[in-house]
Amino acid sequence: MKKDLKQSQPNRRSFLMGSSALAAAGWIAGTTGAFVLKPEWAHAAGPIKMGIATDITGAIAAGGNSCWQTAQLAVKQINDSGGIMGRPIELILEDTASDPGVAVGNVRRLIQKHKVDVVFGGITSAMREAIKNPIVKRGKTLYLYPQLYEGQECTPHLYCTGPTPFQQCSDLIPYLIKQGNKRFAMPSANYLWPQLLNKWTRRIIEENGGEVVLEEYFPLDQVEYSATVGKIKSEKVDHVFLTIIPPGLGPFGKQLYESGWQNEGGTISCVYYDENSPYYVEPYALEGTYSCLDFFHSVDDAFSKQLTAEYNAMWKDTKFFFTAGAAATGMYRGIKLYEQGVIKTNGDLKREAVSEALDNISVAQGPGGPYKTVPGTGHCAMNMYIAQNKGGDWNIIQSAEMVPPEECA
Repeated sequence: MKKDLKQSQPNRRSFLMGSSALAAAGWIAGTTGAFVLKPEWAHAAGPIKMGIATDITGAIAAGGNSCWQTAQLAVKQINDSGGIMGRPIELILEDTASDPGVAVGNVRRLIQKHKVDVVFGGITSAMREAIKNPIVKRGKTLYLYPQLYEGQECTPHLYCTGPTPFQQCSDLIPYLIKQGNKRFAMPSANYLWPQLLNKWTRRIIEENGGEVVLEEYFPLDQVEYSATVGKIKSEKVDHVFLTIIPPGLGPFGKQLYESGWQNEGGTISCVYYDENSPYYVEPYALEGTYSCLDFFHSVDDAFSKQLTAEYNAMWKDTKFFFTAGAAATGMYRGIKLYEQGVIKTNGDLKREAVSEALDNISVAQGPGGPYKTVPGTGHCAMNMYIAQNKGGDWNIIQSAEMVPPEECA
């Protein structure tokens, strides 16, 4: 379904202006900037405290808002069904503000002030790297990271519930090459995710008979790409494997499109493009692009359709959709995994007990289909979908069931 999105980004002021609506939904503004959603019923042992650390404001805010709305939906489902082992969940939100420097202090509050039992969140790998030590090592708290990422995250007591490079690219790259794309360019943001993902993807490209003719890295806030666009055209690039992120993403997409390269037959893939992408990229620049994710709105799965309908019913006027590239599916997957982990421990919330339980759990229904943790890896096997944007919709052209993460084994 085509969505008409404006490329405005939420800021702290606009978020706080909506606090009356949050209060009506049960949110209580904390004195430290956190928002707390208390359950409507109680248990003698008290609630299970779940911390959400995500980007409500800043450049990545569309993804962060999708994540925290998804967290509220998942927690509502659990609390409405009697909680976990009879205990309700209290949800505590801290805005990481798309800024790792800001995030560290806010995450510390989740652990030191609110004493949460678990933390979910982080979207960019730079954010994960900034907050994982305050959570896992210094905070001695379980951490579930919901976003697709570059792999190689094997920290104990940290579980990754989004796709890995193998899951996203082992089928996507061969498919693209079979479509006649032989010469690849890799314009990239200069941080961990693009660097490691490109290294992995370059190998797959070369193993399948393609070549990388251009690989460049840019500051995250760069907005001028005319020189790179010129190289893409002069080097006769067939396909751009894109890992620039907001705020540079929109300007790059616009400048590449206006060069006429796509109209001349050039193609683009970006493995986090989803139904939220029009916040960052003009729809005309998304037309014909490819993505590979664990879920799209077009997935023909009864549970996925029901889940999307519940999200849309809960957030009727939202501009932040339930999507995979925004990490919302990984957020939902992680919360439901945690639920099963606590059930498996018979209600023991200690980090070591829940972490051990999470090491081998299968869930029959989830966004995009079933999923399971792969023992000894801290990652999930899940269904994967290659899709192409046509008229604002993501049309699935290839899928694979229960693709392993191929990480940390």
